[in-house]
Amino acid sequence: MAVTDADQVRNDAVETALGKLDLDTKARLLAGQDMWSLPAVPEIGLKSLVMSDGPIGVRGVRWTADDPSIALPSPTALAAAWDPELARRAGRLLAQEARRKGVHVLLAPTVNLHRSPLGGRHFECYSEDPYLTGAIGSGYVNGVQDGGVGTTVKHFVGNDAETDRFTVNSVIAPRPLRELYLAPFEAIVAGAHPWGIMTAYNEVNGTTMTEHRYLVNEVLRGEWGFDGYNVSDWMAARSTAGDILGGMDVAMPGPVTVYGVPLADAVRAGEVPESAVDDAVRNVLRLAARVGILDGAPAAVGEVPAPIDGQALARELAARGFVLVRNESAPEESASKESASGGKRALPLDTTPGRTVALIGAAARDARVLGGGSATVFPERIVSPLDGLTAALPEGSLTFTVGADPSDELIPADKGFELRAICRAASGAVIGTGSLPTGQVQWIGDDLPEGVSYETMASIEVTGTFVARDSGEHAFGTRGLGAFTLALGGEVRWEGVQPMGSEADPFEAFFGAPNERARLTLTEGEAVEVSLTYQVPDMTTLPLKAIMFSFLHLGPQRSADELIAEAVEAARAADTAVVVVATTERVESEGFDRKDLTLPGRQNDLVRAVAAVNPNTVVVVNAGSPVELPWREEVAAVLLTWFPGQEGGAALADVLLGEAEPGGRLPTTWPAEFADAPVTEVVPTEGRLEYREGLFIGYRAYEKHGIAPAFPFGHGLGYTDWAYESLEVTPGRATVRVTNTGARPGRETVQVYLAPVADSVERPASWLAGFASVTAGPGESVDVEIVLPERAFEIWDQPSRSWQRIGGSYEVRASRSHGDTRLTAALNL
Repeated sequence: MAVTDADQVRNDAVETALGKLDLDTKARLLAGQDMWSLPAVPEIGLKSLVMSDGPIGVRGVRWTADDPSIALPSPTALAAAWDPELARRAGRLLAQEARRKGVHVLLAPTVNLHRSPLGGRHFECYSEDPYLTGAIGSGYVNGVQDGGVGTTVKHFVGNDAETDRFTVNSVIAPRPLRELYLAPFEAIVAGAHPWGIMTAYNEVNGTTMTEHRYLVNEVLRGEWGFDGYNVSDWMAARSTAGDILGGMDVAMPGPVTVYGVPLADAVRAGEVPESAVDDAVRNVLRLAARVGILDGAPAAVGEVPAPIDGQALARELAARGFVLVRNESAPEESASKESASGGKRALPLDTTPGRTVALIGAAARDARVLGGGSATVFPERIVSPLDGLTAALPEGSLTFTVGADPSDELIPADKGFELRAICRAASGAVIGTGSLPTGQVQWIGDDLPEGVSYETMASIEVTGTFVARDSGEHAFGTRGLGAFTLALGGEVRWEGVQPMGSEADPFEAFFGAPNERARLTLTEGEAVEVSLTYQVPDMTTLPLKAIMFSFLHLGPQRSADELIAEAVEAARAADTAVVVVATTERVESEGFDRKDLTLPGRQNDLVRAVAAVNPNTVVVVNAGSPVELPWREEVAAVLLTWFPGQEGGAALADVLLGEAEPGGRLPTTWPAEFADAPVTEVVPTEGRLEYREGLFIGYRAYEKHGIAPAFPFGHGLGYTDWAYESLEVTPGRATVRVTNTGARPGRETVQVYLAPVADSVERPASWLAGFASVTAGPGESVDVEIVLPERAFEIWDQPSRSWQRIGGSYEVRASRSHGDTRLTAALNL
């Protein structure tokens, strides 16, 4: 990127500030002062730099609902829109949220690949394809930085699974490392100039990433020209000299890290040259200058974009990311009621007056709108499918039944609870209180209620009221390690200590497993006082002080057969049945990988039972990544909604009723069943996770092995039809003419794949080279121009350690998905 006059002023200000710092201050500046920030240095006019988690919303520095956050759809949903400009708008909204919360840098986006569908954190990543990932990630980064807020592209690199993520050695050959796993980072550095990169916990080919001189100093900074700051993943930094010499600028979180005093001591001992410290400080000061917190340096953005309506954009993003993978018409001869649709497809729903909808599924009432782990935010409101359809449909036309609950485990107290946390000293005196968005307490570092400190706090009482939604026996419990006392209705019902179990991942061990502690029979609408007291352990010797525990609840558990029978009767009586199925936090979350792709509970039985009595059955899949859909050909329609964000229910109503078109295309291949997934190895063997599949992940692997997926990469149906009429290609461009042949306006995502003819090197049979989305009215034709980048024709040549263009003949495919080619043209290089 060319250096502008403003860049030069910032660089001069950075050098001036750097020259005023002594060694101890420089070393201190590279170590977090707490969980989320770097220290201020008033003598050079440097304010404290504040970071926050932010893939789908900006939580800020506290785990609280007192300052709510907009919750956008999950990154898989954003990628499913196949629209970098839409991702840019999402980024601009998040920058607006960050500025409101006093945050300078977002710890996002996550651009690791969907190497295996078992990856537990894939809802936070974009795609199995590096080109799509790089394009969406670039849009996101550009949008956030348009708003003057920094990004931290993560996790660099090879962090494509969660099992043993702190210690795993990802063994990746040079070509797949370059062509797949590094490729999104390279594209984002080139196309969006990110101000930050986060290095991962894992090793790559035997070297931990925070100390990886080759990948960080030679590749990221040297070859690609990255000039931002490089921060460790939280608690990933392990070696003072190894990290600073490996190119890691900032060790997080603080206050105790391998930098600070240990770094200054290492310089004085001759183990680290001070020039290495200067380089790191220079990168941090450059970031501070860009976000406008270094005196004498103009911020990179002088005027931020116009204000954005967060609720409206969250709703639009959700609908644009919904992927309609099946949409058939019900056979009229088997319909339980005479169809007024005249054999039309199941979606959009027939809105003829008097028609009825049976909404079924626990997730329709209590939607999961975001993934678990560090991406969690607390929105001001959540619109469930039940909320959205109730508001959109005429009164009396919608019924709801639970059908089958995906979980029979206790979860953090939420619906029906009003809770607060009371912190007490050893004397019993109250020293502070805080609100709780759910029964989950997660206080890390200085994130404590006002007036409270770890030294003075002896106990925390989570207390309040619970109003039962259902009559029956309610279970209450705990999750976390330590000593607890549980009281219900003023009576102590359990007291004891929960020791550490067999959890391997520190993230999971911190939270512990859910444990039932007491049961209480309540009637619907009955209120009861609840209290869970936690004894705070001595944390004086811990480098990072944190308190994590949860007050849990599970409503009355009725027979699954009984619930399914109720749903069947509701479906039989309705014109259309809409069944919402879902995963849970115990299936998809940060900290662990999945063991299979099965929907939890009796949800598959529920769908089959409903479909057997109502041919107009629409299934809504509320999951962040692929699950098996064994009944997919037995239902009229299947709509994938991912984790759809706070406005997901409103967007669902828009799409089901035809107010909006489902705009998504699959960003990852959807396997027919777990056994078909070409890559399922996510558990290391003796610490090593071998990427034996090489270049062949996702659709590349399905094609290589001749496996037919349930739905191919790029697949998605809209509410109109398209004809692909012409394709013209040159070495750098493809032009496709498409015509909307349907009766309503629509959006089409045109995908271009390259397939070498008689290949001279080992490559996939075909790969995505470019894409573009267009809109057109009924009967309208549009020419779509798609750039074919140079890299699409290159491979990484390890002997020369360079990119090599592969000539010869290529078939250029204009496609609706990887499995649906509409036009081809020959290209000779």
